[in-house]
Amino acid sequence: MRRLVNYFLRGLVVTAPVALTLYICWVVFQRVDRLLGLPVPGAGFVLTIALITLVGVLASNLFTRGIVGAVERVMQRLPFVRLLYTSTKDLLNAFVGEQRRFDRPVAIRLAPGSAVKAIGFVTADALDALGLPGQVAVYLPQSYNFAGALVVVPADQVEPIPADSAQVMAFIVSGGVSRL
Repeated sequence: MRRLVNYFLRGLVVTAPVALTLYICWVVFQRVDRLLGLPVPGAGFVLTIALITLVGVLASNLFTRGIVGAVERVMQRLPFVRLLYTSTKDLLNAFVGEQRRFDRPVAIRLAPGSAVKAIGFVTADALDALGLPGQVAVYLPQSYNFAGALVVVPADQVEPIPADSAQVMAFIVSGGVSRL
């Protein structure tokens, strides 16, 4: 009986992530299709991906860069929109943009002399402009969440981690379950 329970649990570990991923993809397909009013399942999702790629091509074009710049200037002038736009843009650029920020994994000591450490990414080397000389900004992503905390620590409490930043991010987000 115990062996049967172990097989069931092992099957659950394999099946649940696949089923959840497929379900979420199916819901996204249906919602995009419903929003666009397309009768072919998945066509709206493919159309959305194609449209986003087309915008990327146009944004890379010298002619349309001026238009993109004008749209960004308008977004920067609207008070509430500016907050949402710049925060979203900075976050996406930090992960996938040309100016990636989460590329320096580190371990920080939570208190001087303490053995307890947190894993994160250096996002700013110098905070002199904030009146914090000798301090660095470290972003600590949360596990199983798309959030995190920004901490400011003395530079001597930061130890570089010699590992790929994508693997370190996966390790943190998985709660330490993912392998490095």
